Amino acid sequence: MSAPVLPSCDAHNHLQAIRPEGVREECLETARRLGVEAMVVNGTCEGDWPEVAALAQKHRLVQPSFGYHPWRLSQRSPGWLEALRGRLTEFPAAGVGEIGIDAWILDQPAASLRRWDGGLGEIVPTPMTEQEQVFLRQLELAVTMDRSASIHCIQAWGRLLELLRSTRLPARGFLLHSYGGSRELVPQFAELGAYFGFSGALLHERKQRQRDAFRSVPPDRLLLETDAPDQPLPPAWIEQPLPLSAIGREQNHPGNLPVVQRFAAEFLGHEPRSFSAQVRTNHQRLFGHCTHI
Repeated sequence: MSAPVLPSCDAHNHLQAIRPEGVREECLETARRLGVEAMVVNGTCEGDWPEVAALAQKHRLVQPSFGYHPWRLSQRSPGWLEALRGRLTEFPAAGVGEIGIDAWILDQPAASLRRWDGGLGEIVPTPMTEQEQVFLRQLELAVTMDRSASIHCIQAWGRLLELLRSTRLPARGFLLHSYGGSRELVPQFAELGAYFGFSGALLHERKQRQRDAFRSVPPDRLLLETDAPDQPLPPAWIEQPLPLSAIGREQNHPGNLPVVQRFAAEFLGHEPRSFSAQVRTNHQRLFGHCTHI
């Protein structure tokens, strides 16, 4: 007997990066059939904001979010901030994201970054001081426009905590996308209003430290995400496969979210149906201004 279809909500993905459009539409339909009720689709730069906007206009389950990812900062136009404000004004329910800071990218050679370009052009690392300035300006938009924020961080969790303590924060809270910080930092981020994104990457056995951190996340601050088409699941867990990207990268199907939800419920010791309801409530609390549930 097959497992029942339980509602699930994807707190963070990049649906616009799944190509061609026909495959993307099939992904959406499959995810919907499997119980995915909402997905926050994050833009990363001015180059992909129009695609995110088009998806939100076409599909009720798409919850748009617009922001400048720290990997894309070199692509900013002179009027980028006003362009971002314009997108947020156009979509009164949209969030601000994906934004953040990233120390890992500073030491990466150009050759290794080409596999991440996603068709949006060359990735040129931006100094941390500039990353921080742009991050704080975007976070201020989330505060003044009363929007949620989706925050990226790699190898800079302590510095991120310092920045968040130094400024005003969105009243509705913010998502720490694919949380990879320590267990010890969880209560400090939670005190500031953080929600924590449990992603499919945690299904990999090597992620024991990150898994352990989620044991201390308060149940009312836990969210689930695929980051699709990024962060593919281990092969044994993949129920909805996607072909390799045009440049040969593995891709994650947004329809794998129910797999992530089942794993997270079992790993954290929750009954599946009540866990689904709790995460759904959390999603509504953070993204409720834009929910289509």
